[in-house]
Amino acid sequence: MLSRITRLVVGLALYGVGCALTVAAGLGVDPWTVFAQGLSRVTGVGIGWITNIVGLAVLLLWIPLRQKPGLGTIANILLVGTSMQIALGVLPHPDQLWLQALLLVSGVVLVAVASGLYIGAKFGPGPRDGLMTGLHGRFGWPIWACRLLVEGSVLVLGWLLGGTVGVGTVVFALGIGPLVHVAMPMLAFTKPAPRARRLARV
Repeated sequence: MLSRITRLVVGLALYGVGCALTVAAGLGVDPWTVFAQGLSRVTGVGIGWITNIVGLAVLLLWIPLRQKPGLGTIANILLVGTSMQIALGVLPHPDQLWLQALLLVSGVVLVAVASGLYIGAKFGPGPRDGLMTGLHGRFGWPIWACRLLVEGSVLVLGWLLGGTVGVGTVVFALGIGPLVHVAMPMLAFTKPAPRARRLARV
């Protein structure tokens, strides 16, 4: 249990840092961060804090979808935006394209590694993923359609509010799936073999 909780906390914290790297790159971010960035620009509240608030608001949408949050869901709301806000306070915001590209790629890779850690801990989905699986379960829509509907909507709203949409958004969309596919089996939590079985192997 301690190992799983450690994976969860470290994974969620790194996820926020990875998102912060993509924000600092200034080349475009993932749809949910575009939305948070747009709200941040309108309200003046830090993008990390907005991310936490949006996560809580999305969790409320679980109620009519009859979804039940887990420890991972609550931890996601508390940790991702907080670590993002802290990281943005210390990260550079370079103007040189090669440094921006380095930050962007590092951020996408770190988000994938972080996803492998916190998903592999098996404490339940984050609020945004739970919203999509909830829509799938409630209405029977395909997961891809739920994701397209939700992420397409927040992307457009975030862009209209002033969020950054660009090449980084495309890089994230194309790269995150394959990278998470690689990271998950490598970082997933596996139960240790029972003591008797280990002794038998010896």
